[in-house]
Amino acid sequence: MATDKLFTVCGTSKLDGEYKVRFANDTMRIKVLAKHGHEDITLIELPQAMSKVEAVKFIKTVDEFEGAGAQSAIADYLDRKDEAPKAKAAPVKAPVKAKATKAPAKVVENEDAPF
Repeated sequence: MATDKLFTVCGTSKLDGEYKVRFANDTMRIKVLAKHGHEDITLIELPQAMSKVEAVKFIKTVDEFEGAGAQSAIADYLDRKDEAPKAKAAPVKAPVKAKATKAPAKVVENEDAPF
């Protein structure tokens, strides 16, 4: 279910060894995450309010999130949530088989054949 809620802050954090993407509308979210045991917290202000998918696509290219843990969390999020049509291979149709037909017998007149 898609939501049209917009966020101004996005980033990643690690909780119990697992990185996840986080969303907020204020960088004070860092304190809340830290209080609840999150580590390696990286949140940035977005250039404008964005949907979750737009925000994740944006942070994917930002230097602060180039680490393997952050990139893995970003890729996982996009795999699950990005509803953009993915390039699909065109369906392959089975070739139509021609009906087997018997060729008519070839009649050759032989001049030397007796009557």
